[in-house]
Amino acid sequence: MQTPSHKELLDAGCHFGHMKRKWNPKMSPYIFMERKGIHVIDLNRTIEGLETAGKALRQMAKSGKKIMFVGTKKQAREIIAEAAQSVGMPYVTDRWLGGMMTNFSTIRQSIRKMQKIQTMLNDGSLDNITKKERLTMTRTHTKLDRVFGGMAQLNRLPNALLILDINHEHLAVAEATRLGVKTIGIVDTNSDPTKVDFAIPANDDASKSIKIIADYLVQAIREGLDDRNQGKDEKAKTEETSA
Repeated sequence: MQTPSHKELLDAGCHFGHMKRKWNPKMSPYIFMERKGIHVIDLNRTIEGLETAGKALRQMAKSGKKIMFVGTKKQAREIIAEAAQSVGMPYVTDRWLGGMMTNFSTIRQSIRKMQKIQTMLNDGSLDNITKKERLTMTRTHTKLDRVFGGMAQLNRLPNALLILDINHEHLAVAEATRLGVKTIGIVDTNSDPTKVDFAIPANDDASKSIKIIADYLVQAIREGLDDRNQGKDEKAKTEETSA
């Protein structure tokens, strides 16, 4: 698993923090310097954070755990959706509804309703209803799919949240903390890194910065999934030999 180089992180703008007046003092260990009133993030700490988080995610994936990607900011949505889909993980990119994890049973009801409407639209069950009723059902499905589509295959609480801006996604962070769900997050200079289990100090606003970090973490998850599949294959071969 190749960690991004200093140059790659620089080119992606990962080092750009917020203006000094917006900083969170708890980010002090991750700040390299101040330049023209803007904090510059120490990329050595970024690399350390990436490697630590990557190892943890690889082990989670190897153990068969579900990792939910969360990124509802405009510049993160497409990146996060594609990243999660590439490794078959759930994701939230529209908005985080209060209770998405703490009231998961109710959320599952909404997901089942979405899936039921989808089935009815596909199998012709709605052919005999009026156009107006069909349009209403279609709109309902579209609305539910936008919010819950990335969670459709999630039958239980995720084991970890991968969060692309812990300030913006403060509700998700709070629910995960309350339930003891592990959290991995990008922390910019205006963030409190102690609120997540694995902090990755970096620019959480620039799409290039988000993408280079997401790509590395996805690579870690993919390697964990490969480890898991390899383990299953070896176990199957052993059982065949024993039989």
